Amino acid sequence: MKQIYSKDGKTLLHIVSRFSDISERVDIIPENNFLQLAALKVSKGKKFRPHKHIWKKHLTEKTIAQESWVILEGEVKFYFYDLDDTLLGTEILGRGDTSITLQGGHTYEILKDAVVYEYKTGPYHGVKMDKEFLNE
Repeated sequence: MKQIYSKDGKTLLHIVSRFSDISERVDIIPENNFLQLAALKVSKGKKFRPHKHIWKKHLTEKTIAQESWVILEGEVKFYFYDLDDTLLGTEILGRGDTSITLQGGHTYEILKDAVVYEYKTGPYHGVKMDKEFLNE
């Protein structure tokens, strides 16, 4: 797993999780974020205790859309930006790999035809309430 921090060295902005890194349970995103993600490698016969999740009020006044892409097939180049919109770096992800953006900017370039799952925190209130486009 690769964690990409802002130039301030304190703010976790992006995470790249490779399919090949998954062993047993790995909590990929720190628990203080809106988006949560764990990777589990489980053996045949494993059972989980039945459960449901409860409604709760958010304890914060501000929220941000956090986003994750899971590559099901193909190849995607990710560009990761800092809080000041400068490019921090790129990563090429393939089948089974995951990219998470907690803060900062990002964009994608499809290198090989791809199928992805995109996960985002919600609710979604439209582009004007969700995104600010960066200068290229």
